[in-house]
Parts: sequence; C-alpha cells; structure tokens
Amino acid sequence: MPIRPAYALVATDLDGTLLRRDDTVSPRTRTALALAARAGARHLVVTGRPVPGVRGLLAGLGYRGPVVCGQGTQLYDAGTGRLVHAITLDREAADSALGKIEAQVGPVFAAVDQDGVEGRTLIEPGYLMPHPTLPAQRTRHRDELWSAPVVKVLVRHPELDDDALAEAARTAVGDLASVTLSGPGTVELQPFGVDKGSGLALAADFLGLDARDAIAFGDMPNDLPMFRAAGYGVAMADAHPDLRAAADEVTSPNEADGVAEVLERVYR
Repeated sequence: MPIRPAYALVATDLDGTLLRRDDTVSPRTRTALALAARAGARHLVVTGRPVPGVRGLLAGLGYRGPVVCGQGTQLYDAGTGRLVHAITLDREAADSALGKIEAQVGPVFAAVDQDGVEGRTLIEPGYLMPHPTLPAQRTRHRDELWSAPVVKVLVRHPELDDDALAEAARTAVGDLASVTLSGPGTVELQPFGVDKGSGLALAADFLGLDARDAIAFGDMPNDLPMFRAAGYGVAMADAHPDLRAAADEVTSPNEADGVAEVLERVYR
C-alpha cells in the first residue's frame, strides 16, 4: 500500500485554477497530478459548472473520479456517469429572490442550470453567458426558466460590477438562497447553506476521507467555503483579493502552472 501523504485529497477548482484559458490542462500539471496519485492522493474536481458542463471536458482529460458540480449542489461520478447526489433550489424561492434583488438594484438578467446529467442551461433575453464554451438555450420569458428543477440561478446586472451585485444580492435574499461570486460576470444563487465546502465534505465522505485531508486550489470567492473545509488552501496569484487573503499560500497563476508548482513540492 502507498504511504499516506500529508494530504490524501487534492481538490481543484477548474476555471482559472486547473484549466488554462483554452479549457486544457498543461502537461506539467498532468505530471504533477500523476505524482500526487503515485503518493496515494486522490484528485477531486470541485467546480461551479453543472454536470452537463463538465462531462465532455473531463472525459477528454481522462478524469474518472468524483466531481463536485454546481457550487456543491451535485456530486457526480465521472467513472460511472452517475449522479450520486443532488439538491435543487426551490423554484418559488428562486423567483422570489430575483424579485427581491431587482427591488434593490433594478432589473437584472437571469439564467438557470437545470438539475440532472442532461440538464440544460436556460438564459432569459438579455443574459450574456460569461463562458462561451458552455452551451445554453435562450428562452422567451423568465417564467420559462422554472420549467424543470434547477440547481442554481445565475444573475447579471447591466451596470453593477460583480462584487457590488453579490453584496446587494446577499442583503436582498437573506436565507432564501446562498449567494456566490464564482467568476467574472458570474453571481449565482444556490440552495441556502450549500456551497463548495459542503460539496467537498460530501465528496470526501464518499471517498472514505475527511475534508481536512484535502489541499484545495481556487481563484474566486466561491472557493472560500472549500478553503475553510479543507486542511490547506492555495490561491492562484491572480485570484480574487478575498480568496488570496484567506489562503494559506498563494501560488503562480493557472497559465503558469500554479497547481503543479505546489504539488511538485508537496508530493516529491
């Protein structure tokens, strides 16, 4: 049996962390992940993307482990193609939350990620997808967003920046939903109390581990709960200031193999 390493779990965000801008993982980072695996560590992907937004990507990367998706709302087993766990956002609460946000900041544009391995991303008129490689289907009216169970709602404002919108949304929605800032132009609402930290804990238990066994890598405020749950948090150099302030360590940017830089030291 391999010697148990200091961290038995390597938890990585995808966008802005593990992936480069073209949705690929560098050869150096692949080699570093293999180094960690030989030391006995498991790799866990923890992402804000819903299951349909990662299935093809992870298959192309040869990843067959568990995946925390949708900001912790879904646990997907890439090896079997099975959705192990999911929690949905009450659609009436979500619609009410949007109304409360608009009452505070004026009209917003919304999108939703539906539940399930075949769930669609629906966007209402005026909403612009922040990540052009993720497929989305446009609706005619907001009411159509609630045609099936959803795991999260994405919100954009025509004028407010991301931090201002996230703060206003938290004030407006209270305990109707959790509010997350997960990337440029990506403020999201998910079930209250659900986040990447709860997702990491669930996935670690699924693997027979504890979340404190994890070294976690991220770049945005949605990774804060994951850092709090993990044993050690590593922020990318170009991460959001709030995450850098909370990290145990800051590494190089994703485009400069920041994840590999740390793994090579930890598991050499």
